[in-house]
Amino acid sequence: MSKVAFITGAARGIGKQIALTLAKEGFDIALNYRSENDDVENTAKEIENENVKCFAVKCDVSNFEACEEAVKKIIDEFGQIDVLVNNAGITKDMLLMRMKKEDFESVIDVNLVGTFNVTKNVVNHMMKARSGRIINVSSVVGISGNAGQANYSASKAGIIGFTKSLAKELGSRNILVNAVAPGFIETAMTDVLKDEIKEEIAKSIPLKRMGTTEDVANVVKFLASKDSSYITGQVIHIDGGMLM
Repeated sequence: MSKVAFITGAARGIGKQIALTLAKEGFDIALNYRSENDDVENTAKEIENENVKCFAVKCDVSNFEACEEAVKKIIDEFGQIDVLVNNAGITKDMLLMRMKKEDFESVIDVNLVGTFNVTKNVVNHMMKARSGRIINVSSVVGISGNAGQANYSASKAGIIGFTKSLAKELGSRNILVNAVAPGFIETAMTDVLKDEIKEEIAKSIPLKRMGTTEDVANVVKFLASKDSSYITGQVIHIDGGMLM
């Protein structure tokens, strides 16, 4: 029987690449998305081209009841969830003195509370199976902080604390919980930056380049595999040496 990976925010960007990479490893994919768009259908087709099943489920991760319903649908479809990747996230960058209360709260609600909402509804199934992998997507700014990203940095730092606590709670059930902390990764979000800004960013990184979505997905693939069976509670930086 194929293993099943549930990836949130998987229609594009890092989430899409994680879904495709795990599909290539033979995982059936439960693909979460927030709003209807062409990206969802295109990503699902690409996943199915890897000769695995893809089940797309619409869900706003900041809504607990919606997450509960989404997980039920996935279990009905596949009967199991072996790997959970909490990738869904948003940014609303602004200096704190100008940041609106709702901009702080919405980022926390999606990035941090959303990670809780999904994990809470998945973990019971993993506990019954006495097996599972939970991989949370944090960020280097959750470790270093970043001006103009108090909301985002706080949410990603919270994910790290959540990861470590859950690793201690679930280790005895053979459920491994780890986080990845990407640095500057080439996505649609970074494509809008001017070339000179990208060049300055690259200069500040020891490897002298921005990362790719494949760089992130390959680490997630490792954490989802049997090769990582003695690793839990860790935060793996994928940042070209930006933070040491």
